[in-house]
Amino acid sequence: MSLLSTGMQQVIITRPEQDAASWAGSLEEAGFKVSLFPLLDLSDFMAAPEAKKAAELVLQSQAVMFVSANAVRFLAKALAESPEWLTHFQQGARAWCTGPGTAAALKACGIPESQIDQPSSLAAQLDSESLWQVVSGQVTPGMCVLFIRGADESGAIAGRDWLAQQLENAQVNVQAVAAYRRLPTLLSPVLQAQASAYVAQGAVWLFSSSAAIESLMSQCPGIDWSKAKAVVTHPRMAQLAQKSGWQQVSIAAPGIRSMLASIKSLA
Repeated sequence: MSLLSTGMQQVIITRPEQDAASWAGSLEEAGFKVSLFPLLDLSDFMAAPEAKKAAELVLQSQAVMFVSANAVRFLAKALAESPEWLTHFQQGARAWCTGPGTAAALKACGIPESQIDQPSSLAAQLDSESLWQVVSGQVTPGMCVLFIRGADESGAIAGRDWLAQQLENAQVNVQAVAAYRRLPTLLSPVLQAQASAYVAQGAVWLFSSSAAIESLMSQCPGIDWSKAKAVVTHPRMAQLAQKSGWQQVSIAAPGIRSMLASIKSLA
């Protein structure tokens, strides 16, 4: 795709800084004008006592569900002095995740690819429902599954409960720990004005998290979102955006090609 074919469409990446580079590179290569506008800040959450407890729980679990690449990275950082958590996977424990980015982070940590379970690349959505189709055959009553998640601004463990509920229904012992804290990025008046300008300019917003949409909406109440354009990575995000007044929302199927097509459809 050339610069001419995209008309230098402005695209706003809202992912945390840690995650934005891969999207930015692909979009710039495709000829889009990319701006980074992170709406969530991620930071360390585990002190030494929490890290020790997390390592113990990993070793007690037959499977560990990593909800994101950041869950992997922050846990690995917190457990840098406890390499036995990695040995646990090399000796048979399963590492579950919902997408290739998280799988890549797991492999980068040293977890064998043969121990990683994720949805098929042909799945309609990379989510818990698709993962369940892959891992449900591993589930037996009494097994232990640990979720590695993020915490919200209050320190409470955040995240969707669908997969945990399926496991509990199957008599699995489910526990969760927070490896990082996720906070809404504080938008200054200058950034709020920039958000308004992006809408007026017809920019396309990219969202990979419902929390990012909520962060933007709550801090920019004066913007007419009915004129805004968004590409989202899951139908749940589309429902949230549309409920909040966005009228031009496209759902991108997994993969960069689908994302590029969704952006172009709104240009």
